[in-house]
Amino acid sequence: MPMLKEILNLEKGTVLLTGNAKRLGRIYLKSWLNRGLTVLAEGMPFELSSENLFIGSPYEGFSFDAYLILDPLSRPKPEREKLRRWLEEHRDRLFLLYERRYIKDSITRYGIKELIDYLIAYRRETVGFERVDVYKLEKGKIIERKSYIRRTPDEERFRV
Repeated sequence: MPMLKEILNLEKGTVLLTGNAKRLGRIYLKSWLNRGLTVLAEGMPFELSSENLFIGSPYEGFSFDAYLILDPLSRPKPEREKLRRWLEEHRDRLFLLYERRYIKDSITRYGIKELIDYLIAYRRETVGFERVDVYKLEKGKIIERKSYIRRTPDEERFRV
């Protein structure tokens, strides 16, 4: 099963989505909500509504099936450490860490790498295509990788 589809069916784990990939983020959250999971989001970087989607702080003590955490790597170091400890305590949940910045190989500089099960690095290239690199990680080490490339619709329309 391709890794992007594997992530749709996760029951627990941590997915780091980088590069402001709104379309992919919406697809994953919508899929998890359609399965009946309740989701707590710190905020919404894209449009999505559901009766099982709540907005708030993950540290409040409520228990949800899945969480959307915004910009975890862009936070100051003490906040990143607090988030890391909280993620370690809740390994039985499903997390979508949504980072607007593009992070790929530099994930190795962050201590949170050991808690990430999948890294999805989205990049829209200037030459008319989108690139998605998906990494499966175990204890901070890459065990599988796959790249997907999609031509953007504008490029196909103007191609001669």
